[in-house]
Amino acid sequence: MTAAAVTSAALLGAAGCGSKAAHVNDARPPSPVVVSASVTPSRVTVSPLEIGAGPVTLVVANVTGSEQQVTLESADAPGSGPGTTSTTRPIDPSGTATIKTNVEPGRYTVRVEGDEITPAAIEVGAARESSQNDLDLP
Repeated sequence: MTAAAVTSAALLGAAGCGSKAAHVNDARPPSPVVVSASVTPSRVTVSPLEIGAGPVTLVVANVTGSEQQVTLESADAPGSGPGTTSTTRPIDPSGTATIKTNVEPGRYTVRVEGDEITPAAIEVGAARESSQNDLDLP
């Protein structure tokens, strides 16, 4: 390779570095909130009952004697928005499953199929603050 070719390649490579376009540094989303849920033979329980809008990880334990499938869904009036529905895989007795989703303000239910087990309710308030300046987050 000649010296002229090397110089041309270096100049072309340097020209490709950087950009004149401004970069917007968008804030990170809020840290996920972990909500625990338990399915018993008579009802679904959740904790906490109230959270702020943003990413949520719902961890569900099935303490019934049969397989269960849990659904997290918005409970607002029909036509008031797009709604949210997320469902776990079938959970074996004494097993666990996880739902990761993003929730908006409103009321949500955590339920299983059928009428024998009473569903739980979660109230979602205003959006939580960004985790932009929080250190040591996963």
